[in-house]
Amino acid sequence: MIEVAGLTRRFGSVTALKDVSFTIAAGEVVGFLGPNGAGKSTTMKILTGSLAPSAGTALVAGYDILDDPMAVRRRVGFMPEHVALYPDQTVRDLLEYVAVLKGVPAAGRADHLDSIVDLCGLREVAGKLVGSLSHGYRKRAGLAQALVGDPEVLILDEPTSGLDPKQIVGLRELIRGFRGIRTVLLSSHILSEVEAVCSRVLILDQGRLAGRQGADGVEAADLARLAGGERRVVLDWDGNRREVAAALAEVAGVDEVVVTDKGAEVLIAGNPVEIRPKLVESVLEAGGQLQGVQDRGPTLEDLFLRLTGADLEDRPRPEEES
Repeated sequence: MIEVAGLTRRFGSVTALKDVSFTIAAGEVVGFLGPNGAGKSTTMKILTGSLAPSAGTALVAGYDILDDPMAVRRRVGFMPEHVALYPDQTVRDLLEYVAVLKGVPAAGRADHLDSIVDLCGLREVAGKLVGSLSHGYRKRAGLAQALVGDPEVLILDEPTSGLDPKQIVGLRELIRGFRGIRTVLLSSHILSEVEAVCSRVLILDQGRLAGRQGADGVEAADLARLAGGERRVVLDWDGNRREVAAALAEVAGVDEVVVTDKGAEVLIAGNPVEIRPKLVESVLEAGGQLQGVQDRGPTLEDLFLRLTGADLEDRPRPEEES
């Protein structure tokens, strides 16, 4: 569904992308990782037709981004990190406006937009002005406008940035539901989020695919192993330490429970996104009053250091166009 070949982009004397090649199959949800300035946003802008490459090319849904850019745009829904939304339009008016811009036929348009409103959880705010919405609902409106026209490909740049934990879970589940239905390229700085949503990951560093991952990237399930180190979940609770700790030890995926003054540190073998809810449930069922939950373990920075063998803070990197 997406085929990138030798993609290069220069801004004057700065090369933001250097001969990048990868493929994404139809129905895949693929993570796109990299430190600031790595070239992620530049790549996304090229794939959505808002920026031309200096060299190389790409096919999206079989159409060349240079030879047939309008055909590409009709098949891509783009949600940038900071979505440009008109604050004086209602959510419904915004989606109607986007539908007209995208050439969605009038026949069936209302039903199409109704389905998007429901899918993105916007029904209760559909008649409200965008400018009055919370950050979480504006994010949902940004995703909704990307879905107008039923695009085959979704390109999402930091879709959960700035959201609270509940909003992140809701949006993450929505994106996970696109597997097998749409092709998704998802940029994120959160390792556990990428592991939970994506099947595969492409990692950019200084404009190139990092490490020896090749055009196929790496499996999302391998991220924690590649980053190195142990993965722990820290839980604080009021109540009996030993009884709750014993209940935690029975949870599938838990390797070790170390009791602390405030609760316990739980060493886990799997993805914290999947195991954390079970840990919380165990604390509550064992009579503990949960005070806090926190992940500790490999970070995105750890992964970059392992793949590149360099200090992220000390290395120069290209600036991306804003």
